[in-house]
Amino acid sequence: MSTDTESPGPSFASCIAELAALFGVDTDGLTQEPSSARVFADQLRRPLRECTSLPDEAFAPLMAAAVHYPDPSFCRWFADPAVRLFGRRRVLMTLVEYLRTGTDAERYGAMRACYWAGARLADPAAASLRDAFEAWTEATLTLFAETSDLRMRRALLRYLPATRDYYPDRLHTLFDDMLTIAPTLPDPTFHNWVKAAAAGAEH
Repeated sequence: MSTDTESPGPSFASCIAELAALFGVDTDGLTQEPSSARVFADQLRRPLRECTSLPDEAFAPLMAAAVHYPDPSFCRWFADPAVRLFGRRRVLMTLVEYLRTGTDAERYGAMRACYWAGARLADPAAASLRDAFEAWTEATLTLFAETSDLRMRRALLRYLPATRDYYPDRLHTLFDDMLTIAPTLPDPTFHNWVKAAAAGAEH
């Protein structure tokens, strides 16, 4: 299991530098310090919001910037245009891959970005993207079972409804595994989740 201290793939600054080059933004003064990268990220906000297309090579740094931006609100600056320009399915499946194979820091970032990529999705659109959401749910359940990091499990819990009917049949075993694990964890948040699941099963 990876940790937050592992070296990530691209740094936030390197993602910003790639995007800045696409928009012709001068990056003189950009350093690897997060505070420096945020200054240049702010300069990209308007061009990203207003552009109507981007070359395919922009997708990876755009997603990496969304994942590596540490603020859960500002990562929207990159998640929103990624969805608009490259499609929600591609964005969601890329976030699934970060959840499956990324460092823990990237996994937290993927969860922050997923809020903007999927949480506000209207029901009619959700039906057409069910497979992408199922992939995200499966990756979330799997990671919950595999990690021993309490903080990570707490973050994952936000994406795991305590309702068995929410999950497709093929994920019921993973859901049952979670019902087994959650009561053993030293945090009432998990115990409350189990109680909610039990209450739902009675109806």
